[in-house]
Amino acid sequence: MLNLLEELQKEFGLTYLFIAHDLSVVKHISDRIAVMYLGKIVELAETEELFSNPQHPYTEALLSAVPIPNPEMRRERIILPGDVPSPINPPSGCRFHTRCLYAQASCKVDEPAFVDIGGGHYVACPILPFKRQRSKSAVLPRQPVKR
Repeated sequence: MLNLLEELQKEFGLTYLFIAHDLSVVKHISDRIAVMYLGKIVELAETEELFSNPQHPYTEALLSAVPIPNPEMRRERIILPGDVPSPINPPSGCRFHTRCLYAQASCKVDEPAFVDIGGGHYVACPILPFKRQRSKSAVLPRQPVKR
């Protein structure tokens, strides 16, 4: 089905709004990706840019959960603390601050601006100016499971 959509897109010059939770499918079909959290876009970039250089902490966590199609390799998962807040009554400030590993006091108050950080890569994260130290979602050799 996805290949048919791609063929129709090329043949007729179509644009799709494709909404999904399977990031491997999203990567396959999309030229640009917008990542949303509680109804707000938190990051927008070209597909390869987003997958190779995620800037929002939520995007990093999502991408760390994408399986690697090699049983000899594993990815370092980012496990977010807490539960997803109610979308009916979202938190003040940055909607992600209640689960963010880098949140600061200002994140609870100020809603972040959606800023182009270069090349059409947009991010809504007030931590970016502080050039936070991120642990990249490293791909590591799989360790044997001890039983």
